[in-house]
Formats: sequence, C-alpha cells, structure tokens
Amino acid sequence: MRCNDAARLLLPAAVPGTPLVDAVPQWLWTAHAALTRPGPHAVPGAEGPLRGVIGERRFEAHPTVRKGGSVAWWLVDDTDHQLVREALHMERERTAFLGKASSVLLSSLNLGRCMDMTAQMAAENLADAALAIAPARGQRLPVVTCLRDGAPEASTVAVDPDDVPGLGEALRGFPPVPSRWIDPLTAPDWMVPEGFGPVGSIVITPLPGHGVAAGALVLLRRSQNTAFSDDEEVFARLFAARAGAAMSAARLYAEQAAITDVLMRELLPPTLHHISGVDFAGAYRPSADHERIGGDFYDVHPAPTEGEASLVSLGDVCGKGLEAAVLTGKIRNTLHALLPLADDHQRMLSLLNTALLSSHHTRFATLVLASVIRSGNSVDLKLTSGGHPSPLIIRADGTVEETDTTGTLIGALPDISSSTVAVSLAPGESCVLYTDGITEAKGGPMGDALFGEERLKRALSECAGTPAEGIAEHVQMLAAQWLGGRPHDDMAVVVISAPRTHHLSAVDGHTRGRFTA
Repeated sequence: MRCNDAARLLLPAAVPGTPLVDAVPQWLWTAHAALTRPGPHAVPGAEGPLRGVIGERRFEAHPTVRKGGSVAWWLVDDTDHQLVREALHMERERTAFLGKASSVLLSSLNLGRCMDMTAQMAAENLADAALAIAPARGQRLPVVTCLRDGAPEASTVAVDPDDVPGLGEALRGFPPVPSRWIDPLTAPDWMVPEGFGPVGSIVITPLPGHGVAAGALVLLRRSQNTAFSDDEEVFARLFAARAGAAMSAARLYAEQAAITDVLMRELLPPTLHHISGVDFAGAYRPSADHERIGGDFYDVHPAPTEGEASLVSLGDVCGKGLEAAVLTGKIRNTLHALLPLADDHQRMLSLLNTALLSSHHTRFATLVLASVIRSGNSVDLKLTSGGHPSPLIIRADGTVEETDTTGTLIGALPDISSSTVAVSLAPGESCVLYTDGITEAKGGPMGDALFGEERLKRALSECAGTPAEGIAEHVQMLAAQWLGGRPHDDMAVVVISAPRTHHLSAVDGHTRGRFTA
C-alpha cells in the first residue's frame, strides 16, 4: 500500500506493509473489498459519490482501477459542501413548516382552535412538549399543553406569570429571555406535563399580536435530549410570530363578533306577545338569507300606565342590508324618545321627519303608527300612515277591510301630511300591518308575478278567528312559497288581535280586573 503525503497526514496508519483493513476506515475498506473481489461487481460510487467520515471531516472517495488490478483511491474533503447542503435542506424544511403553520393557523378564527394548533405544531416540530399561554383573564391564565405525539389539553391556572422567569415579560410582549438564563429546575409543576420527567431546557418566547402580545409560547425538552441552540431559539421565534398573528386575529374576530351580536340584538325586531289584554304577533324576514337585519322594522311600546294605549310602529326604510338597518335603529330610537307624544301621531311623524332630514342619511322611510287599547271586550285602534301600505282589518265573518289612512313618506320632504282613522276590533278580529316586501314578492308559476294586495286579502280572509301568531306565520309562509327561493325585499308583518274574551278577573283580590281569554 502506498499513499502521498496528504493521505499520510490523514491516515497515519497507512504505511507500507500495513494491511489496508487496518489503515483505513471501515466504509473505505468495504468499498475497496467489493471493488477487488473476483467476478462482476458494482463499481463503488457508480450510483453517486461514495462518502464517509475520517476523524471530524467528511470525504468523497473516488476509485481508479489500474492495470494489474490495483486500485487507487482519491479522497476529496467534502466537509464544507456537505454542511452547506445540510443547512440548505434544513432551511427548506423549516420554510415548508412555517408555510404550513401559517396556512393551518390562519385557517381558523377560533381562538381556542388556534391555541390548540400552536401547542400541537410546536410540540411535534420544535420540542418534546409545548404550552400556548394566552394573556390572563382576571387572575387566571388560559393554557393549552401538548406533548409530542399527544393531543392538546386546555386548562386555566391561577398563578402569577412573573413568578416564572421570562413568562411575565413574554406575556407583555418584551423580547425573550435566552433559554440559557432559565434554570429548568425552576419550572413550576403546572408548566410540566404529567409523566414528562426532568426538564432539560426551556424556551419562553412571546407570541406577537397586532399592537399587543397575543400570549406566550413555552417549549420544553427532556434532560436526556440536547438543549436548545441559539439557532433553534431564533426559529422558535419565527414560528411564534405566525402563531401570535393568528391568535391575535382570532381574538379580534371574537371581540368584533361579540360587539356585532350586541348591536344586532338591538336592531332585530322584538318578540311580540300578549300585552294589556291585546294579542300581538310579528314576523320578519331580511332580504338575504345570510343576513339577520335589514330595512324593515317594527316595535310595540306597552302603555306606561294601565288604561292608556300601547303604541305599535311598523316601517320600511329605503334600501337593504346593514346601511338600511342602521337607519331603522335611528328611527326606532327617535320614536322611543317621542313616546310622550304617542297620542298625537301627526306630531310624532312630523318630528321624526325633521330628525331624518337633519341627519347625514339620504334615505327615506314609510311608516304606520297604531295606538292600541283594550275597551271592554273589543280593541280600539287609531291608525296613521306615513306613505305606508294601509293596514288591513280581518273581520269575524272573513271580510277584509282596507283602512282609509294615507300620508307622506318620511325623510324626503320638509313638510308632510297624514290622516288618522279609528277602528274597533271585536273579539277574534285582527288588524294586519305589513311592508311592501310581501305584496311585491315576485314569483308564482312563471316567476314574474307579484304576490299583490288582492292575493294577500284573499289569504287573510281565510284567517278569520285565527290567533295573531298564526296569521303572521301564515302570511310569511305564503310569501315564501310564492317566491320559491327567488330574490326578494325585506318582509315584515305585525298582527294586532282582540282575544275572544268574556269577563274580567281580579288579581290578588285587590288590583283592577284584567281581561282573560
């Protein structure tokens, strides 16, 4: 065996007379033996460079078969190239992981789901266990804990985060404390999953949010594993940035959804019921099935004192959707403020008209007001229309009467006019207030016919003696069937009925008697 000076420095045992098996590493001897054995054989390196380690360096070995059967091996130091290739491969894997993490985390706007996925992905790819911790709710920290190959578990702990080195700072969004500064032995019991064993190293890093920290990420490694390197801590912060953005977006969505829900409840028409001896029922359907509010509205304001009239309002704002719903809210609030003038419908409509003209809204509305009071067995109504379809009266014999009240729409002209009519309902009779979304519903067999007032009157004539709730549901059902799934305007209907009552009953034997059905 012979070798040049460079090979002799690399392989000190390679001196003349020494068997090759004792002079070179096993991987090189195995390749040499395979190359020199008798018969056909595969040439080492034919399917790619032959690589191995000598000392702390990595080499590529290239054979040359010489005349006489001897083999010359050329060794090329490939350490730097292999380190670069490994670093590039790791970087590609990390980039792919961060891309997947962004996709998975941002696909959900549920905060609990985001915390679960943050802890689970961190445990599977960065540590032996991970904790996603949200900012404190009062004196308690929401925590999601996950072991590698385990399922995330949510809990809350009553602790002071400043008692854990680095955790309080992370929850406030401060730069992370290096892991080498954190003694694993100081990890509290609530931070270490059951059965985890001794903690070898800890990384605590903030989860950055939109302006404020979204929480903190805690990574744990067992004592038998290598501690977190500086490079791994940097990579953990890159993951935490994506997780924090997702958690922050989920929290903002939850807050906005809660605010929207509160505002929506204020804009939705109320549930109507029996008030002061009168039956009320309402039904509402917005123009779009995915919406809850629109431009139609109704309210019933009970009488402030016994023996006075309740006020019913039903209206239709020009337009659909949220913008129209905002104006309905303003109209409803204005009418509520004008309740002391409820006996004077014209005055209420005039003041409402002035309020709409002075606002930034360019929309107008139609409106009908009804003052309702029980009088003996009957119900007395006072009806006033502000450009709205006239209310319909269902008599006990099935006759449907159109009330003779007209007026100017609200919010379009400086001066308005309106007329008021008085109507009395006998027991079992009803008054129906509705918006034009019902009569203008376009559908039918050919899909282009309006439901119309005549068809509505025929339908109501069949409802004589029907309870208020049944009439409202029947009207909405017929309009929906007529539409057949086609686009439509907002639809609203309110039914005022005189119950079939016969006598007065005293309450507690002291208060004034009330009508009973």
